[in-house]
Amino acid sequence: MSNTPLTYRKIFRFWLPLAATWLMMAAEGPFLAAVIARMTAEKLNLAAYGVAYAFGLVAESPVIMLMSASTALCQDRTSYRHLRNFTLWLCLAVTLFLGLFLLPPVFDTVARKILGLAPEVVDLTHSALALLLPWAPAIGFRRFYQGILIATHKTRRVAAATILRLVGMSGTALCCYQLSSMNGAQVGALALSVGVTAEALFTRYLAQTAISEILQKQPAAEKSPMSYRQIWDYYLPLALTPFIGLSVHPLVTFFLGKSRNALESLAVMPVIYGLTFVFRALGLSYQEVAIALIGENRASYRKARNFAIGLGIFCTLCLGLIAFTPLAEFWFRDLSGLSQTLSNFATPALQVMATFPALTVLICWQRALLITARVTRPVSFATGVEAVGIFSLLTVAMLYLSLNGALAASIAYVIGRLMAIAVLQRPLKQQKHNFIEAKVVAKS
Repeated sequence: MSNTPLTYRKIFRFWLPLAATWLMMAAEGPFLAAVIARMTAEKLNLAAYGVAYAFGLVAESPVIMLMSASTALCQDRTSYRHLRNFTLWLCLAVTLFLGLFLLPPVFDTVARKILGLAPEVVDLTHSALALLLPWAPAIGFRRFYQGILIATHKTRRVAAATILRLVGMSGTALCCYQLSSMNGAQVGALALSVGVTAEALFTRYLAQTAISEILQKQPAAEKSPMSYRQIWDYYLPLALTPFIGLSVHPLVTFFLGKSRNALESLAVMPVIYGLTFVFRALGLSYQEVAIALIGENRASYRKARNFAIGLGIFCTLCLGLIAFTPLAEFWFRDLSGLSQTLSNFATPALQVMATFPALTVLICWQRALLITARVTRPVSFATGVEAVGIFSLLTVAMLYLSLNGALAASIAYVIGRLMAIAVLQRPLKQQKHNFIEAKVVAKS
């Protein structure tokens, strides 16, 4: 792609399989929530599944950015082997971390004493989280190899592996729903683990050709390969970014558990989050596209930026169409299986979140520029600011405002994201200048 002029059509064709991949993953949340909502003890199991999923996200957070890292760094034999070994140790570490967290003394202290969850929710959450133990390492491996496929422009193979993930996830959920005596939270967790493990194995198989291409490349003479210490220094801020961001969810759960209408808020937030993720996923999928395109040709900056602008507008308009029309009730009641009471309860919070997809596209674009320039520390710092903003706003809402938990959380998420975007603007100014200069040099 770097040898021919970049067009919006080429960007779209390069991005589309990744967008399809993220959309298929986004379908997991609403699908599993709909299955759980149709099983016994709807509120308890939805709440427990939401808490287990939040803890699972924290466990997987250190490995999420491996896709961005492998897209940006795996350019030759040495860099591939170094980052692959780094991935192995990182996945082992997160698995051990989650296993230690599942020990009853540790888990009970966090769930009962710190989060203050009801005893029924605690027991359901523990069994569901145990079934999520393979989830984090499987995600780490598949994201590493997905980055390899993206770097070598084989994005269709990424989507093909995700199809297998969806088949494994949905098949497991439906079989357990029909044939097993498992509760809803356990069904959701097991389905997630089976699906992502199948995807990881198939992604490794599909990446074999791409790996062979990279192994044939020797490091450039003018550019020494990154050592493990340099990879650590580069990746640590990237690992902290999703860790901080995803740690927000269990802490928000803490606030929800102590907020007004606590049980209703805990029940609807996974459904709201699943729907918003459908549209945020389109923005998340664009981050690696921007890294790949700008990393190989800085002259692609303007067209890649304009594509991001159009994408952000489109995503927010689509979510707004659902949030502010009768489609909201159709989604919550008919598709997600919520009662009329819970549907009415969830709608105002969804309307607040309508701008979140556009904000996701914007911050992913900012991160892509900084990751490409190997300036990663501001990325994690901005996420820290976002987390502090969310917690501060939720504290104020819980102590002084009469908002229910779901609505307060939605407002905090949006304002916190705006704070992070503002923080990234300063380190981004010089990098944007460099990208624009590169375009001028390329033209001359």
